[in-house]
Amino acid sequence: MPIPRIITLAAAAIIAAAPCAAQTPAPGSADFDAYVTRTMRDWQVPGVAIAVVRDDSIVFAKGYGVRELGKPEPVTPHTLFAIGSATKAFTATLTAMLVSDGKLRWDDPVTRWLPWFQLSDPYVTRELTVRDVLAHRSGLGRSGDLLWYATTMPRDTILWRLRFIDRRWQFRASFEYSNLGYLTAGEIAAHATGKSWDDLLRERIFAPLGMTSTSTSISALRGAGDVASNHIIIRDTLQVLPYRNLDNIGPAGSINSNVLDLAKWVRFQLDSGRSNGRALVDAAVLDETHQSQMPLSRITLERRYPAGHSISYGMGWFLSDYRDRKLVEHSGAIEGMTAEVALLPEEKLGVVVLTNAAALDVPYALMFRALDGYLRAPARDWSGEWLARRDEQRRRSAERSAKMSAAPKSATSPSLALAQYAGTYSDSAFGEAKVSLEDGKLVLRYGVMTADLEHWRYDTFRAVWRQWHGIVGFVDFSLNRDGEVSRMNVEQFADFVRVPERKAGR
Repeated sequence: MPIPRIITLAAAAIIAAAPCAAQTPAPGSADFDAYVTRTMRDWQVPGVAIAVVRDDSIVFAKGYGVRELGKPEPVTPHTLFAIGSATKAFTATLTAMLVSDGKLRWDDPVTRWLPWFQLSDPYVTRELTVRDVLAHRSGLGRSGDLLWYATTMPRDTILWRLRFIDRRWQFRASFEYSNLGYLTAGEIAAHATGKSWDDLLRERIFAPLGMTSTSTSISALRGAGDVASNHIIIRDTLQVLPYRNLDNIGPAGSINSNVLDLAKWVRFQLDSGRSNGRALVDAAVLDETHQSQMPLSRITLERRYPAGHSISYGMGWFLSDYRDRKLVEHSGAIEGMTAEVALLPEEKLGVVVLTNAAALDVPYALMFRALDGYLRAPARDWSGEWLARRDEQRRRSAERSAKMSAAPKSATSPSLALAQYAGTYSDSAFGEAKVSLEDGKLVLRYGVMTADLEHWRYDTFRAVWRQWHGIVGFVDFSLNRDGEVSRMNVEQFADFVRVPERKAGR
């Protein structure tokens, strides 16, 4: 029997209306604002700024919360934040500009531009290219990060010392995130042009795009009024952190900006490298930064892109898919601030999220929520899902800590009196570290970093880092055949050799 037309039309209307009822509210709606506010409360984030670009226009820009905990000044679209590793896309794009100019090539050996550059493996030194360092496939990983994080060493000095660091991973065999790789790329750009990376960004990107509030150093923030403060949770309490000068790792993470300036950056990326109709870089060369250079693990995909099917790294961008569209994005996390810049090129859609707290899941959660609103996707509580995951991780971590604390560490004693562990220790790459006896306890100092050493077992001590707010590592001391301390291994950083004390009269 034929179905009556009125019933057919009614059913069609119900089917058409159903997705709308469960649709994600877009930025600009009261529901979206409420979601942002709830996410901030749940994650203890004082302030957030969000901007959305669509079809070459900024269609949304808004600040939420306050710039600093306990103070009334609100976050606005003009508020400046540190964007951390979202800086890497700028370094990759700057390199693309130089490739467009014919000043260098993606597959130039690093040593063509930095003849003194050397890694511990001569083969890798010879074969390492600009593309390799931008795609995180050098094998360096994070093994040299203490060089820049804990010291004020100049950029070229840091890179010179890489020759003394043993690579932890195989060359081009796997993706291993490397800040020092991006420092290398920035220094290559500087040597290829005779200008600093900082000056190049100002001349080639910031000025042409009208990013007048963006800078590459905290020195530019002095006197700026609308600046967010860094925040981190220490012993379950949210606290304000001072800005740290990280200029020596600039090409990997020192940019400070706001969502309005970064929206201009997003428009530039979505428009194939054009600004105000003028091409600043060859579109095909820029597009290569958005193409897969190195695959990532399935574990990373499932953790960060639960709606995606594959993940890889381009040059300065993570590449995945979201609701059957290509997703090009990069996050940032540095000293109590987090950021996210994301592009859906097929939709001419981009989202920027900046926060003033150390909660990396929050920019992702808000980015996906904003994308869902414009894609008319079913509502999904990204923040709630990741909050539950974080709480479960914290529970497991607390259990592990409890087990470690219950271990019979007190059943052993150090081989020597504590004073005999004090002294100066040296490493070819990292330089000097000092251990001193203070108020009956050992204290380790390296650069701007300080750790309190608590006896753990035999000649192993727990290092409780003051600047890392209680993060714990281990320090192992080794004795020579004469029963004297000869070495100090700082877990995951370096193996320091004891420097003999000078005898009196020498």
